[in-house]
Amino acid sequence: MSDPRGARLSASFDQATIAEIQRAATTGVYDIRGWGAKRALPHFDDLLLLGASMSRYPLEGYRERCDTEVVLGDRHAKFPLRLATPVTIAGMSFGALSANAKEALGRGASEVGTSTTTGDGGMTAEEREHSKTLVYQYLPSRYGMNPDDLRRADAIEIVLGQGAKPGGGGMLLGQKVTERVAGMRTLPVGIDQRSACRHPDWTGPDDLAIKILELREITDWEKPIFVKVGASRTYFDVSLAIKAGADVVVLDGMQGGTAATQSVFIEHVGIPTLAALPQAVEALQEQGMHRKVQLVVSGGIRGGADMAKALALGADAVSIGTAALVALGDNDPRFEEDYQRLGTTAGAFDAYHSGQDPAGITTQDETLAARLDPVLGGRRVANFLKVMTLEAQTLARACGKAHLLHLEPEDLVALTVEAAAMARVPLAGTSWVPGR
Repeated sequence: MSDPRGARLSASFDQATIAEIQRAATTGVYDIRGWGAKRALPHFDDLLLLGASMSRYPLEGYRERCDTEVVLGDRHAKFPLRLATPVTIAGMSFGALSANAKEALGRGASEVGTSTTTGDGGMTAEEREHSKTLVYQYLPSRYGMNPDDLRRADAIEIVLGQGAKPGGGGMLLGQKVTERVAGMRTLPVGIDQRSACRHPDWTGPDDLAIKILELREITDWEKPIFVKVGASRTYFDVSLAIKAGADVVVLDGMQGGTAATQSVFIEHVGIPTLAALPQAVEALQEQGMHRKVQLVVSGGIRGGADMAKALALGADAVSIGTAALVALGDNDPRFEEDYQRLGTTAGAFDAYHSGQDPAGITTQDETLAARLDPVLGGRRVANFLKVMTLEAQTLARACGKAHLLHLEPEDLVALTVEAAAMARVPLAGTSWVPGR
């Protein structure tokens, strides 16, 4: 119903913007939250796969194979990762997540034959015990880092940036810095922790090459070395990571989640995953390293369709973080009363920094953490990973592909001019690729 006074909201100063200005004016501090970008961004929904009909030959879903195995890190490592499916669990720290959540993620990934990743703050016994394949993140903070854990890991991921906050460091507020978290990170209990935004012992790609060689020597050249970059100047960052000697490049788009950082960072820094992925593939192809240095893409991957489209654009695997937490039970309507007491609702809860997560996932509160059964949680994660894989297989077979990695850009069209330009595929119903 129209306002009889002709009142009209401003497109620039909408209710959310006005509320944020008023909050900032009242508190004098910037807003911190978790999750990832909530603004609408070009994404994989803006792409469609071209199923086979007459000019292409589809595969029969129940009788013809569509393989899913992928090898990551066989450029230099003695023992590359051999995964049953090209979807992995992204790095999320113990501290940001509860010990039960870390255990559940390890259980789920192991059940389907894929890997999980430690995140900042070191390796927990629960995570190592229940993760058949564990990638150890080596971050600027160096929290919890020690050579023994580097050797106990199955791969090492040097983190140069995250999609939600490229150029920024991590945060872990004091209410989540318990005695155990503080002990692992050598921090005082209950004090806010801010991680560095860059590594202390290098300033550029030459120093990165030295660090990669150092890590190879510590681990006797057994472990693949991943380099993770937040999507911004993607072509150049990926090019330099390859030249520095990375076995695998992990590319994290701005839809990637975070346990906690400034809202202004989440919404206004970096570029969408869809825009970054073709730039990364271009860098690999120009150096003759596509499929030799593997590309893992993360940032807003939500299901099998996203995975299939990312693989078609040239990724070797994808990684999920937020989707894995939702599979565990994050933002579950079962806890609606608790969410409402926190001033939010199921589906909108993003106060991961607060330690008050009703689902027991992003908390260090023992009572809340006990709500998450790691065995049941692991089963839920495994179920979700299996469904993702089955969905991607279904789509690949429809395109006539006998392996997920056989998907290619020719199998895609875009629904919008923006998505066509970013993904470098034709606008649907045309042969036009904007910019070419």
